Amino acid sequence: MKPSGISLGGYRPGANGRVTELHGRYYHRHWGFGLYFESKVAAGLAAFLDRFAASRDGFWVALLEDEIVGSVTIEGGDAESTGARLRWFILAEEARGRGAGHLLLGAAMDFCRGAGFGQVHLHTFAGLDAARHLYQKYGFTLTGEHEARQWGQPVLEQRFQWRP
Repeated sequence: MKPSGISLGGYRPGANGRVTELHGRYYHRHWGFGLYFESKVAAGLAAFLDRFAASRDGFWVALLEDEIVGSVTIEGGDAESTGARLRWFILAEEARGRGAGHLLLGAAMDFCRGAGFGQVHLHTFAGLDAARHLYQKYGFTLTGEHEARQWGQPVLEQRFQWRP
């Protein structure tokens, strides 16, 4: 799919707040998650950006007319022991169907191959069908599921893994 008006960028001022906002709004609207979830995203993403090392970590944003409309990260600090981790993949409503998800995941997985990561994993939950479709398109396979309530709503948490 050819991206329609979407470009990729890296960190820019306001990115932490905007990515947190995208997560908070989407997961509240569609799944009923609240303050606890949003604060966990904000704190986790802030900690990641604080320890960010370009040699092992990746942070990409999707841009539409210079506004952040999506993101994805790769945490590579534990790549040798437990594998790198794909996190904070999100798209704003206006970015869906425009190729933004493909651009973001393509950049993340190109980075992982270039870094020589032997495996990458991600955690999500059942019902996020568009994201799951993209994960599988990029070679991730489901490796585990369990019931959880950590975000205030019951979900079937899933773990996906990619190996080159």
